Amino acid sequence: MDRLWFLVFLGGFVIPGVQHVWGIEVFTTSEVEAVNGTSVKLKCTFSSTQPVSLQTVTVSWDFRSITSKSTERMFYYQEDPYPPEKGIFKGHVKWSGDIMRKDASITLTDVLPTFNGTYICQVVNPPDAHGSTGETILRVVNKETLSEISVLAAIVGGSCAVILVFLGIFIAVKMYRKNNNKKDIEMRLEEYRKDPTVCSPAEAVHLTALETKKEAVSSDD
Repeated sequence: MDRLWFLVFLGGFVIPGVQHVWGIEVFTTSEVEAVNGTSVKLKCTFSSTQPVSLQTVTVSWDFRSITSKSTERMFYYQEDPYPPEKGIFKGHVKWSGDIMRKDASITLTDVLPTFNGTYICQVVNPPDAHGSTGETILRVVNKETLSEISVLAAIVGGSCAVILVFLGIFIAVKMYRKNNNKKDIEMRLEEYRKDPTVCSPAEAVHLTALETKKEAVSSDD
């Protein structure tokens, strides 16, 4: 019985201590695309149940390459920004956040293809020391590739449009001439039936042949 009361008494100290540890929430953009040689902002914001101050909040950014499963620290903030002093990110990372606005964003300048990978943002604001991390996948594309694709698409699309226009004009003209010739022949045949003397002998022979051919086709149908 004494042991039971001892456990209850001990739990009264332990449980309240556990209840006073809150989790911090971190929010990032899932995927970002940047052109090789330009700058790109990696957004990271957070929420905390505890008061935020420059002295309590720490921010860390880690990088995991698409060719590796391990991560490396590439930026750290605690009262002041600490950009990397070596490695591929040296001279390429700037602090773009505002702790008092719960913003822990950074900017990558003059991005390179080697920057392709996953960026992990973690924020700590004691006692908010446990919570989720935010991840952003960065894809670096070549500007030349984008331009070439755009130009090629424009050329192909323009060529197809021009071909279709000329094809439509050709078909329309051909149909127009065919209809006019047909109407002209029918009119001449009609005139010849009414008065055979309106045509020259050669034209009369030609019209007679056309009429005979027309009658033969009609009989076959």
